[in-house]
Amino acid sequence: MKLSAVYYLNPDVEFLAKDLLGKILFTRTDDGITAGIIVETEAYFGTGDQASHAYGGRRTARTEAMYSDGGTAYVYLCYGIHSLLNVVTSAKEDPKCVLIRSIEPFVGLEIMEMRRKMPADHQAISSGPGSLAKSLGIDSSFNKNVLTEERIWIEDRNISYSTSQIGIGSRIGIAYAQEHANLPLRFFVKDSKYVKIR
Repeated sequence: MKLSAVYYLNPDVEFLAKDLLGKILFTRTDDGITAGIIVETEAYFGTGDQASHAYGGRRTARTEAMYSDGGTAYVYLCYGIHSLLNVVTSAKEDPKCVLIRSIEPFVGLEIMEMRRKMPADHQAISSGPGSLAKSLGIDSSFNKNVLTEERIWIEDRNISYSTSQIGIGSRIGIAYAQEHANLPLRFFVKDSKYVKIR
């Protein structure tokens, strides 16, 4: 059920961003195992994407994880506060990734409730990339973790959505990306209450 390393090597990051909907993201920490069904993603297509941290081949200590083999976690701090999880895709040195934006709580609900101080059926517990990271206990220590190992991984439990069930929109919070700001590279499950922006 765990996605294989080969899955993440697909160079079509837009396809993977859609295909990851319905897959289940797991973490294992000292608190226990928690997981959520992925219901919202964004695709970032690498050095030619003005919204990508790797635009123009930019390479820093922060972005180094993006240049890893597909199947690596790229976790960075947004505004110095929120940890955001990206799934690195494609081959090594081709810095494409999928931002995981929202999940539906699935396993370890009591742990998630403790972390977020709210019930698991509350939209805000895991809606948005910062909230889902908090609910799953993801912090900067997860950066560069391999997604086929035992700390963070994604499983296929045969949850799938038809084309009519998947919404498509522009990515959020990237007005600086000029003509790439409005590209339709955000994918979400239309009827999920854990998706905040339609």
